[in-house]
Amino acid sequence: MLFSEFALLCEKIEALASRLEMRDTIADLLPGLAPDDLPIVVRFIRGLIFPDWSSAHLGIGPNLLYDAVAYVAGWKRSEVIALVNRTGDAGLAVEHLLKEKTQMSLFAEELTLGDVYATFLKMADTAGAQSQKEKLRNAKLLYSNASPLEGRYLTRLMLEELRIGVGEGSVRDAIAIAFQVSPDSVNRAHQVMNDLGEVARIASVDPNALLNVKIELFRPVKMMLAQAGSIEEMVAGSGEVCAEYKYDGSRFQFHRSGERVAIYSRRLEDLTAALPDIADQLSNVVSGDVILDGEVVAIKDGRPMPFQTVLRRIRRKHDVSAHVDQIQMLPFVFDILYRDGAGLIDLPLSERRIHLESVMSGCIAPQIQSSNPDDLREFYHTALGEGHEGIMLKVPGSPYIPGNRGKHWVKCKPEVETIDLAVIGGEWGEGRRAHHFGSFLLACQDDDGSLLPVSRVATGINDEMLGLLFDLFKDRVISTTGKEVSFEPGIIFEVGYSEIQKSQNYGSGYALRFPRFIRIRDDKRMDEIETLAQIEDRYRRFGSRLDPGHDPAREQ
Repeated sequence: MLFSEFALLCEKIEALASRLEMRDTIADLLPGLAPDDLPIVVRFIRGLIFPDWSSAHLGIGPNLLYDAVAYVAGWKRSEVIALVNRTGDAGLAVEHLLKEKTQMSLFAEELTLGDVYATFLKMADTAGAQSQKEKLRNAKLLYSNASPLEGRYLTRLMLEELRIGVGEGSVRDAIAIAFQVSPDSVNRAHQVMNDLGEVARIASVDPNALLNVKIELFRPVKMMLAQAGSIEEMVAGSGEVCAEYKYDGSRFQFHRSGERVAIYSRRLEDLTAALPDIADQLSNVVSGDVILDGEVVAIKDGRPMPFQTVLRRIRRKHDVSAHVDQIQMLPFVFDILYRDGAGLIDLPLSERRIHLESVMSGCIAPQIQSSNPDDLREFYHTALGEGHEGIMLKVPGSPYIPGNRGKHWVKCKPEVETIDLAVIGGEWGEGRRAHHFGSFLLACQDDDGSLLPVSRVATGINDEMLGLLFDLFKDRVISTTGKEVSFEPGIIFEVGYSEIQKSQNYGSGYALRFPRFIRIRDDKRMDEIETLAQIEDRYRRFGSRLDPGHDPAREQ
């Protein structure tokens, strides 16, 4: 497939208003694709380059792209940035620049989809002192061979923001229609494989094989998630429940096969090199080949330390061994997904717990099982007394559903209610915040993955954090209008709030009252931020009852 054909497809979809039309357009295309092109198209159409489970990244920011297109188009870098600011869309700006380019390559070749993907792979594999120069060279090569329309979507792909409105659900449904298989089988295969591109390839070859796909070692799956709730609600709805501590640490997935081990983050990034002590601790208490789900916590004087302490260890790229002894890190494992060749995610939680206890001699998170609210409240207060966030309540008969945030798992904690949102913009500060970003615009996600503004946050950010946030966002600026800036999405904030209100000031239709910055959630993926449906549910369930003193675990 020529990349120009893919660009025309994107342009066609971008002009559609109906998600059903988008789905059908994709479904019509898929059966006619070559086997090698099919997985790439399925990923690219969602704005992804690599499979969901892969920790590969291009490592390219807006500034490098501005340098590349300025060189190819024969413009000054400052002129490129000015045009991006005027359009508010780097893709459209590049399209315009390539129409006007003055340096035409005598050896320009038509780009194929495979060419583009192979170049992206080179970029992701490039590391070391000269990596940025090599990435810039490859970006220039792509742009020098690209038509203006191809340039629009090349840019958006490299920034991982395709802006055509195609969500994961639309692609799943399109695969089901294209290859005449049930949406449930596509969804189940995707949960297990964590790669819609590979799911599409299997469906095109043997639709029945979708029913037989299994979780695999060293191919991490999305982690099952929890929603806010209370002890009373869970007992009333489920009767007996399992209760575990809710840790203020970093979620991990541990894979082991023989002597090989790997640790993956909640964002499915490979953390093995950053957490050698955790790898050793788990290897010493685990038998057999396994995939485990747990949380790593920093401990000092027997008490858990804040989440940010764990993140500092995880972010460290150099001298990791020298810092292992400075901060004690402990893993707490609470679930098992795979054991000795067999996937366990379809088993009920109570049975998975039996498997977990039979393969581990330590590092297991404590758990009680009860239908008595008083017992659960006592366990809750014990968790708080030991310095943890609260407790998790889980339905004993529930399967492990990768990526699912439902009523099977509920979190109970006493703090102000919090929400995870993407940062999509900001505003330059004044006074002591001059030369920094003084406030940040936050967004939830719609069903198709598009981002909808829901709040601004400025409080809760101290001077040290202001500097850190400036360094984090300065290279993610896409456009500037007066004091307002737009950022390349990808950074997630956890924000506290007192209540959710309806509002016409934000595209989501809702606003947070008294929002307060809590922390950066760089352990989370963009597809894990709050959805509009979840915000609507929070509004219906809690409304203005939420305040800093609200304790979900004591709710009557």
